[in-house]
Amino acid sequence: MKSNRRNFIKNILAGGALVGFGSVPFESFAGKEYVKLTILHTNDTHSHIDPFPANDPKFPGMGGFAKRAALIKDIRNIEKNVLLFDAGDIFQGTPYFNMYGGELEFKLMSQIEYDAATIGNHEFDNGLDGIATKLQYATFPFINCNYDFSKTVLEGKILPYKIFYKNDIKIGVFGLGVKLEGLVGTANYGNTVYLDPYEKAAAIAHTLKNDEKCDLIICLSHMGYSSKDEKDASDVNLAKQSKNIDLIIGGHSHTFIDKPYKFFNSDNKEIYICQVGWAGVKLGRLDFYFEKKSKKKFVEAYTINIFNNQV
Repeated sequence: MKSNRRNFIKNILAGGALVGFGSVPFESFAGKEYVKLTILHTNDTHSHIDPFPANDPKFPGMGGFAKRAALIKDIRNIEKNVLLFDAGDIFQGTPYFNMYGGELEFKLMSQIEYDAATIGNHEFDNGLDGIATKLQYATFPFINCNYDFSKTVLEGKILPYKIFYKNDIKIGVFGLGVKLEGLVGTANYGNTVYLDPYEKAAAIAHTLKNDEKCDLIICLSHMGYSSKDEKDASDVNLAKQSKNIDLIIGGHSHTFIDKPYKFFNSDNKEIYICQVGWAGVKLGRLDFYFEKKSKKKFVEAYTINIFNNQV
C-alpha cells in the first residue's frame, strides 16, 4: 500500500503540464527565490459522497469523498502553500442530499478543510432556508458578489470576496453565480436579486488589484464554460472582456478540462479557465510559482483522476 501511494504521488508530480503564465519561462527563475502556491479545485460534486460502482459505464470506481480527502492530505504533506476551492453545486444528485439536505456535504468539506466555495444553482434546491440552516456545518466561507441577499435570510452570511495569504503572496478570491430566473423556482430564491456578473467582476477585480494589491486574483464561477451569445454570462465571455483576473475556476456546465484553457482579456493579458467536470471524479491542480522580488509568475496545471485504488 505504501508503495502504491509513493508511485501515485510520483506520477502526480511528474504529470504536470506547463501552461505558462505571463510568458515567464521557468528557466528565468534559476538562482532566484520564489514561492510556490498550489491551488486545488472541485465543482459540481452533486452530493456524490461514495465512489461510483466498479461497473459504472463512465466512471468505474471513481470519485468519493474518502479518496479525495486522502489525495488532498498527501498533497498538503508535500506542499507548503495550498488552497482548496469549490465552484458550486455541492448539493443534489444522490439520496444523501434527500436525507440530510446538505449537512453531510458541508461537514465532509469542512473535514477536508476547504478554504472557500461559491454558490451553485442547486444550493437553492431546498430554498434560502435550506442554505441558511446548513451553513452552520461549513467551517469555510461561501463567496458570491452578484447575488444580492440583503432582503433574505442570507444577508451578511455570504462574502463578496476573501483575501488569503500564503507565505508573502496575497490571493484575492471572488465568486459569481448563474442567473437564477428560469433555472431555479422563484420561491426557492425569494428576494435574491441577480446582479450583472460582468459589472460586479470588474468592480471587485479592480478593488483586489489596485486597492488590495493582490498578487493573484481568482474568480470562483458557477456560470458555465461558454455560451453562443456573447451577452450571456459564461466563463469564456467573462475572460475575454475582463481585466485583472488571472484565473477562473468554473462550474455549472460539467465541462471536463484536463489542462486550463488560455484566453486574452481586454488588456491582452493572459487569463486561464479550468473546470473538472462533475461528481467529484477529478481534482484540479494548479501550481503557481512567484518570483519573490518581481512577483512574476507562471503555472503548471493538470487534473488528477480519483480512483479507489489510489492509496
